Amino acid sequence: MQEKAEILAMRALTGDIYRCTLRAPQIAAAARPGQFVMARVSQGYDPLLRRPFSIHRVAGATIELLFKVVGRGTALLAATATAASLDLVGPLGHGFSEDVTSPVLLLGGGMGIAPLLFLATRLRAAAPGQALPVLLGARERAELVALIEDFTRLGCEVHVATDDGSLGHHGLVTDLFEQVVPAAARVAACGPWPMLRAVARLCREQGHACEVSLETMMACGLAACLGCAVARPVGGYAHVCKDGPVFAAGEVVWG
Repeated sequence: MQEKAEILAMRALTGDIYRCTLRAPQIAAAARPGQFVMARVSQGYDPLLRRPFSIHRVAGATIELLFKVVGRGTALLAATATAASLDLVGPLGHGFSEDVTSPVLLLGGGMGIAPLLFLATRLRAAAPGQALPVLLGARERAELVALIEDFTRLGCEVHVATDDGSLGHHGLVTDLFEQVVPAAARVAACGPWPMLRAVARLCREQGHACEVSLETMMACGLAACLGCAVARPVGGYAHVCKDGPVFAAGEVVWG
């Protein structure tokens, strides 16, 4: 669906990471963890193409987007004034399983953390007494502080790794996997391709079910441009925007 969403807040978490709160009642009512929206980041048609953003959190009639300024489009969005409107299409794609009949572990790296807060909120609501370990990785402490607080408030067991050692484990977030993952756990992960490839391998070797949310460039979000194709082990291609962005790890050729 297409919806004009009012920007209620645009908060800088770091110098280049922002959290945007929008009033979008139709999208909020339909959204599921792991889905995304395609946003027109200016009031006109320059830039022409929409930008994809994971749905970070839903609260009542509002949704939140977490994004990093990496180019002109996201810079325009970060500079958009409160009370302006944002043209959204969504929610799009297939999201994560919300099954809580077995233990679940969430693992996110960088901006891949964005959809996991929405998922954690739903899982905690469905099984408030069940432990929910969360592994978060980023370049440095500043990128994680606000997010750690969000997951901690939900009652999650948060474990952290940073590339520079400024917070938690000094190294990759996947280094923490074997120390934290519960027996017979289902893993839900989102982040850079090398991280997801490592998670898929670890889960395959240790017998854990694993879902991955893929990050890729998208031009349309509707599988019309065919720009977000990933190879399938059975042959052919899947499109991240339509068939994903969440896949079982075994449905992707990791190379």
